[in-house]
Amino acid sequence: MWTPAARAELARESLPYATCLRDAEWGIVAPLLPTPVSTGRPWRWPLRSILDGILYVLRTGCAWRHLPLDFPPWSTVHRWFLRLSQDGLFERLAHALTIADRERVGREASPTGAILDAQAARSGGVGVAGERGYDPAKRVVESKRHALTDTDGRLLVAAVSPANLHDSHGGIALLRASRGVWPFLAHCFADRAYQGERVASATAITVEIVQPEAGQKGFAVQPRRWVIERTFGWISRCRRLARDHEATASSALAFFILAAAMILVRRLARAL
Repeated sequence: MWTPAARAELARESLPYATCLRDAEWGIVAPLLPTPVSTGRPWRWPLRSILDGILYVLRTGCAWRHLPLDFPPWSTVHRWFLRLSQDGLFERLAHALTIADRERVGREASPTGAILDAQAARSGGVGVAGERGYDPAKRVVESKRHALTDTDGRLLVAAVSPANLHDSHGGIALLRASRGVWPFLAHCFADRAYQGERVASATAITVEIVQPEAGQKGFAVQPRRWVIERTFGWISRCRRLARDHEATASSALAFFILAAAMILVRRLARAL
């Protein structure tokens, strides 16, 4: 809740930009990032400044070419974003931070319960053939973000697909992908889009369908499922994710995972 005390605690006026990392936050992220090598051309720009530039684009939603001159050149920041996303660094970062935050609150490092859902993202007018899909229900061209979170809302696995891919197909892919990184998952909560034998028998994870109450009309908070809806709400504060502005699904997924990871970075930094 945004109380005066909470605003004072989260104030970031001392930073050049509100999206820049504090020293405590950088101390959490830095050990997980690549370091300069002894051979080849030395890095001209510090990686902290480059990451601050990436976070500025993520939070404000500006185009790469509109990055303020206080950051490294936009082409350098963009090139580093592509390099880090292609190397899978954002996935490893989110994985390590999820473990650290779970252990911080006294939970087991690897979760046993999860929540599954998908979120539609309307196209921002860019992209290539095959990266978007037509959603006949909403009559728009868009993409879809599939997410699997733990029961506290931390992102475990994510994927991006065209909107014409049914939620159940994306759910099956996430459940199967989770076996390699979260081997102790045993139970998953989901909505009616995932009901059926196809999803239930995809893995050893049992899928419990959260049904709405009899006679329910309109929006209502549903047990367990509200947690992942809250996670989508947190991540959607990043304006780059308000629409799908990315030319490729890999870039869209990288921004989505990075947004979830930064929630944990700031949470862990406040706990120090």
